[in-house]
Amino acid sequence: MFLVVGLGNPGRQYEGNRHNVGFMAVDDLRSSEGLPDFKEKFSGVYSRGDIALGSARESVALLKPLTFMNLSGDSVQPAMAFLKVVPGDVIVVHDELDIPFGEVRLKFGGGHAGHNGLRSIINRLGTPDFLRVRIGIGRPPAGFKGDVADYVLQNFDAMERVELSGVVRRALDATRCILVEGKSAAMNAVNTTKPRRPQTLAKGPAAKLAESAPDPKKAPPSS
Repeated sequence: MFLVVGLGNPGRQYEGNRHNVGFMAVDDLRSSEGLPDFKEKFSGVYSRGDIALGSARESVALLKPLTFMNLSGDSVQPAMAFLKVVPGDVIVVHDELDIPFGEVRLKFGGGHAGHNGLRSIINRLGTPDFLRVRIGIGRPPAGFKGDVADYVLQNFDAMERVELSGVVRRALDATRCILVEGKSAAMNAVNTTKPRRPQTLAKGPAAKLAESAPDPKKAPPSS
């Protein structure tokens, strides 16, 4: 059993934000695998089922904490306790400032690098030793007016929205690679692959979300 956690902030005003790409990825994973609709549980929304991986199947639980980003651990820890999942079988999908937009990387353990969702999870679990699917959003461009919290709480720009569904699809492929190959082989396969610009794919929930999300409202406490 793996617990796949997508990080983000709840509420329509945040749906298209860069900080919510983890939510987008888990939404697409549930939809593409035909898993049950999300239901409220563990201070978040939760789904559970089996994913077909070739001739095998893997049991997974999906979780989107609704605690706001900086309290994500308050949702993740109770879900882990209920499912009897160890930290090494938790996969957290999140936005990453230190990776250029369009790239996806895997990491096991390490610090939070200022990401408040990761900080909260590490604090609640008492360990950083869980898997991360890091979806690059890049750092604010030169001349950006505002701080990092303002940047991550803005919607993806028009050019990014064109490519967003492809980026999310690659994050899902990386997640499936973990399930099939295990963390070490998956990290080797994903992290040594030459980065490539994402292609526009059929519009799934992530693409539709990014197109339809309203203008963001700044809310630094939730970053």
